[in-house]
Amino acid sequence: MSAIKTHELGKRYQLGLYKRGYGTLRESLAEVIRRKGPDESDYDGPDYLWALKDLTMTVEPGEVVGLIGHNGAGKSTLLKVLSRITEPTAGYVDVTGRVGSLLEVGTGFHPELTGRENIYLNGSILGMRKAEIRARFDEIVEFAEIERFLETPVKRYSSGMSVRLAFAVAAHLEPEILLVDEVLAVGDAAFQRKSLGKMTEVASQGRTVIFVSHNLAIIQALCERGVLMERGEAVADGPVKATIDQYLGSLERSASEDLLDRTDRDRRGYYDTRIKRVEVRGRGDGPPDVIVAGEPGTIGVELTEMLPTMECRITIVDGLGQPVTTFDSEISASTDVRDPELGARIECEVEAFPLMPGRYRIDILLKAKRQIQDGLQAAGFFEVQPGVVHGRPTPATGSDGDVVFPHLWRLPP
Repeated sequence: MSAIKTHELGKRYQLGLYKRGYGTLRESLAEVIRRKGPDESDYDGPDYLWALKDLTMTVEPGEVVGLIGHNGAGKSTLLKVLSRITEPTAGYVDVTGRVGSLLEVGTGFHPELTGRENIYLNGSILGMRKAEIRARFDEIVEFAEIERFLETPVKRYSSGMSVRLAFAVAAHLEPEILLVDEVLAVGDAAFQRKSLGKMTEVASQGRTVIFVSHNLAIIQALCERGVLMERGEAVADGPVKATIDQYLGSLERSASEDLLDRTDRDRRGYYDTRIKRVEVRGRGDGPPDVIVAGEPGTIGVELTEMLPTMECRITIVDGLGQPVTTFDSEISASTDVRDPELGARIECEVEAFPLMPGRYRIDILLKAKRQIQDGLQAAGFFEVQPGVVHGRPTPATGSDGDVVFPHLWRLPP
């Protein structure tokens, strides 16, 4: 029997936040009569968004599956349907076994209850007996590192404490099926390392795991199977390496298209400022989006319009989704300038790119009025060719890592 099985699964949301106030009984009955009936779920009008659409997949017991895709592809929505946080609009899903989920910080916690009480509450929700929870209680507390605050209400926990406890409960109470959404991107570095080790242990114990992350290196390390999602549909399902390669190809295609047509944006502000174009220029008249290792370059971000005191964060990411470095204008220096002649354009000048040869992507986040105005993953790509970094030639191929550090060898004659 399959651990998870979906058939033509769909989840539809109505766009727009405005709702009328309470109406009369007569108005409610008239609204019911006007509805189209059971086939209304097939409606695909402009005021509706299908976060999941016609999704059919099967996960066998013991499989470790990585879900990858752009922002808004439907990954988190699928996990919420599987964990019964939300109901599907169409199709059905069968889940066989106890499900433990870690989807957001503090999911499933009651803020007024203490850490101790929430551990028992979560275990009860998973269908575990009190004796089973008690047997793992000390391990959970030790892993979460919250012993001093065990009798404190969770509402007084920091976000880091909450996610440590939530992960510890989900990983140690041994559900047959574990759903994890980007948990390894939260918390400090020590917690991330410990969580990765625990996830590796869980995956090796024969439990079914559905794992969502933008960190493709972690996906590749933990999972044998990968599912690529786009606009609510599974467009690829197979060995994780092949699925990741297909995803990287789709990122390249997205960056080469008109960025204004992209729908996977991170937009939270009220203004219409959007990322229009991203380009990397090296020294001289070389081709765009090509940099020689060790030489200077400029990352230019063209916008549809400029807002006062706008800030920009640029993250350079390697081929497996691992961030290499981040340039953040909010962390300012005395040499930074605001030049009105730039117009609707932001530039970041890099004195030297100490990168190993290879292909790198650029993620952009724009902020103004203390809000994120626009954000795009894979807004651009650039190539780093072999060069000289800190006086030492970079190898063309065959070396691991992304960054070249200045160093000096001392060797016997």
